[in-house]
Parts: sequence; structure tokens; C-alpha cells
Amino acid sequence: MAEFLQQLINGLAVGSLYGLIAVGYTMVFGIIGMVNFAHGDLFMLSAIIAFICFVILVTLLGLSSVIVALLAVMAIGMVLTSIWNWAIERIAYRPLRGSFRLAPLISAIGVSMALSNFVQVSQGAESKAIPHAVDAALSAKYQIWSEVASDGRAMDASLSLKAILIFVTTAVLLAVFWYIVSRTSLGRAQRACEQDRKMAALLGVDVDRTISITFIMGAALAAVAGLMFLVLYGSVNFRDGFVPGVKAFTAAVLGGIGSLPGAVLGGMLIGLIEKLWEGSFEGDVAAYRDVAVFSVLAITLIFMPQGLLGRPEVEKV
Repeated sequence: MAEFLQQLINGLAVGSLYGLIAVGYTMVFGIIGMVNFAHGDLFMLSAIIAFICFVILVTLLGLSSVIVALLAVMAIGMVLTSIWNWAIERIAYRPLRGSFRLAPLISAIGVSMALSNFVQVSQGAESKAIPHAVDAALSAKYQIWSEVASDGRAMDASLSLKAILIFVTTAVLLAVFWYIVSRTSLGRAQRACEQDRKMAALLGVDVDRTISITFIMGAALAAVAGLMFLVLYGSVNFRDGFVPGVKAFTAAVLGGIGSLPGAVLGGMLIGLIEKLWEGSFEGDVAAYRDVAVFSVLAITLIFMPQGLLGRPEVEKV
């Protein structure tokens, strides 16, 4: 039981990260119907930005309050990553919006490679570790279950401060962004663009501005996810954008692309499948966790093509 609870907690923590990244995918796809494959590398870039900010604030300036450092790094990362994504949308995507469907996809792949290589050249190929003071301050664990195994070993399950931070951050951001999309004029403009961009423009909606803001919102979520990734794993390198990006896109599809709660739900399901698979098997079999994830995705889409919480697509005539 203790091992199961521990894997459950670990899976939900990792899945929350996937969910935060997946929301960026689902927001962009919902409005312009494009998969921003550079989003995973944008997440990696935000983690690098968080690392640099931690080094400056904690190591160079000697900031002792970890809470202040986290809030400052989160704010700086959201601003800088949003500027990056705004520039990417203006330069790489907007000029191709009216072209054939493969052009934005090719451009997104090119941007992904450019971001990855930029980080590799500017920061090096080695992993960047979070300052020890920050990692030590967030390393607290709270025991929630304890038992004695059949072989006499003591086993317990604990909830780490890092996991709590990830859970709270994900819940708050999901609530905030759901409110923005559902209850504000910006959200109404986004939903209008999702249904019909030409009609929305005729009704006075600034489509270009709405799309740019959507990219900025997705980048802000990626920045928070990058910070949480750095806090959870303690290090980051230029390769850490591809795999989480693919899994986050998978989470968006599994949950129902276009649905914000679906993206987070899909991310948590993928995280749970990964960790429970690792905890249930050993050796080479445990390494097939990604096969299990994509198998569940395939089975789900066979019976629910729109995903778990997605809406069936209605063809306009």
C-alpha cells in the first residue's frame, strides 16, 4: 500500500507538469487549429531562464528567502517566456496563417530546433543544477502512510513539499485560466475565434491580437511548468524539451484537445500510468512505460475520438 501511494503521489506531480504544458498546446490548437511543436522547447527554455534567475538571485545576490526567490523567478520567467512566444508567433506563424496547412507545422519544427540549438550553444550541453540552498529548502517530506512489509522492511509513503507546490500551483493556474476563458471579454473573443475567425473579425474582434494573447498565455503556463520541472528534478538541459513536449501534446489529445480541464486530466493520467508502470515492473519491462502511455492513448481514441472531455467536431456547412 505504501509503495502504491508513493507512486500515486509521484504520478500526480509529474502529470501536473504535463498538464500545465498541455494547456498551452490546447489553447493554440483550439483557436488557430495548429499544433505548436515548439512549445516543448519553449518549456525547456523557461526552465533554463529559471535556473539563471536562481543563480543570480540566490548565489550572486545572496537572497535568503526561498519563497521570495520562487515568486521572483516565476514572474521573470513568465514575462521573458511570453515575450519569446509572442515574437515566435509574429515572425514564424502569423505570415503563414493563410498558407497550406503543412507550412506552419514545418515552421514550428524549425523553431523547435532553433530553440534547442540556441540553448545548447549558449548554455552548453551539460545539465544545469538548481542552487543547493533552494533544493535543500524545498526537500522537506511529510509522512502520510507507514507499514511493515512481509519481509520485515519498514515502508512508508511521503508527500514532499515540491509535490505540494506543484499541486497548488497547477490548481490555482487552472482556475485562473478557466475563469479568463469562460468569464471575461478576452475569453469570449478567444471562443469566437475558435468557432469562426472570419465571422469574429466581422463582429469587431481583433483576431491577430487575440491569437497573440493566446500565445502569451500559453507561454506563461510553460514558464511555470519549467520552474516546477526545475524544482522537482533539480536540473535541466537542452534535451529536456522534446520528451515532455510530446507527452504534453499526448495529454492534450487524450483529455480532449480544446478543453483546459481535459488537458490537465490527460496530463495527470499520463503521469499516473508512467509511475504506476514503473512501480509495478522491474528491469527492462519498467522501461516500456512510454509504450504503455501511448497504448492507452490509442485505445482511448479508438472508442472516444474526441478525447475524454473534448467536444465532437461539428462540420460547418
